[in-house]
Amino acid sequence: MDKIAVLIPCYNESRTIKKVVEDFKRVLPEAVIYVYDNNSTDGTDKIAKEAGAIVRYEYQQGKGNVIRRMFRDVDAECYIMTDGDDTYPAEAALDLIRPIFEKNADMVVGDRLSSTYFTENKRAFHNFGNSLVRKSINTLFETDIKDMMTGYRAFNYLFVKSFPVLSKGFEIETEMSIHAADKNMQVENVVIEYRDRPEGSVSKLNTFSDGFRVLRTIARMYQTYKPMSFFGILSTVLAVLAVGFMVPVLIQYTKTGLVGHFPTLIVCGFTMLAAIQAFFSGLILKTIGQKNRQDFEMSLQTLKAQMRKLLED
Repeated sequence: MDKIAVLIPCYNESRTIKKVVEDFKRVLPEAVIYVYDNNSTDGTDKIAKEAGAIVRYEYQQGKGNVIRRMFRDVDAECYIMTDGDDTYPAEAALDLIRPIFEKNADMVVGDRLSSTYFTENKRAFHNFGNSLVRKSINTLFETDIKDMMTGYRAFNYLFVKSFPVLSKGFEIETEMSIHAADKNMQVENVVIEYRDRPEGSVSKLNTFSDGFRVLRTIARMYQTYKPMSFFGILSTVLAVLAVGFMVPVLIQYTKTGLVGHFPTLIVCGFTMLAAIQAFFSGLILKTIGQKNRQDFEMSLQTLKAQMRKLLED
């Protein structure tokens, strides 16, 4: 079991990967550097190996798929996840790992947005998207994570081995943040410097398509992790519509004794039934979610025992 493992997912980062590996070897000489190549065609894997990293491969395309493989394969007391594009300073790794060892933090977030991100990043829609995602998740999940989409994070063993990776692409960071908030894990924010990609290095993130995927992920996970709120809102909307359209029909009936709009009455009845069904669906799913959280806490005890055994071996 490694003391510290640096995990670097890579796809065509030949211009920067050598510097990234060498920087982390210099700052954290005791760490083991893992580069997971994701079908690169520019020799990234060869350069990383020559720089001294352990190179492994993930053939399913997408950052989420790579991180799933990393988390399954590597056992360590502390993990650092970074990118291979040299946008995150290796020197900040010491600040990231400190809360893991000293405060028993589960996840430490490298907060770019409180420092140089908005001046270094020249893509306006990226800046807007990061702010939107941060405010949305902090509001919906009642948390205070300063940077939801940063790729520079540190984790402990329990977080890595208990995190169910479902996302395939760049929305993986959002999923991590929501998972930590829902499971009441200890999250620390550490302000880091951010520098934009060097000239010649191209971002793999598509502002619009990946942005919509992130927003879709937030909506899906809100439904999963906050079912009572999600279905409660749906139930309220349906009930208001049903009552709003039914009132004129009832008024007419009290005045004339006749129902002049039978189709409206029928549709309102079915809409109210849907509202009641949505309410009880949220209630049932909330109960299931509470049971899942209880089971999750018990699984952490098992993982802790496994960690002790690995350390002894």
